[in-house]
Amino acid sequence: MLLRIEGRDLPGMAGVRVAVQVKDKPKELLDPQRGDAEAVAWELPVEPFTTKDGVRTLRGRHVQTGIGGRFVYLSWGEAGDDGAGFVMFRRSKLMLEAIPDGVLEAAVESGVLHARVHLTDAKGQPISARLVPPKVEWSAG
Repeated sequence: MLLRIEGRDLPGMAGVRVAVQVKDKPKELLDPQRGDAEAVAWELPVEPFTTKDGVRTLRGRHVQTGIGGRFVYLSWGEAGDDGAGFVMFRRSKLMLEAIPDGVLEAAVESGVLHARVHLTDAKGQPISARLVPPKVEWSAG
């Protein structure tokens, strides 16, 4: 199954990048994107499964596990124009437990889960928060 994360409403900061972090490896990032882009997107493979507690969720190379459940880290950092030299200064958690049950099951059937995320906070800075609705919109297909 594919998780497609689409970021919008970026903070408009040219020297800043945002990327998806590999599980438990803060220095391993998937496709750093410019903080002044109109929109950004990542596609990552995930696997649906049911926990011992009977919770339907996702796992994969980019899925973290911690207090509050499973999530994907969006890491913010400063970097050169080519994305090299990424120095992280904050992260956001895209909370997978916030996916509505019906949406997750429809995504399992279709093979694609979409997360549309607002990436700027109320002060115009890169968002640093637990990302749950309404900051993220989940859909299948």
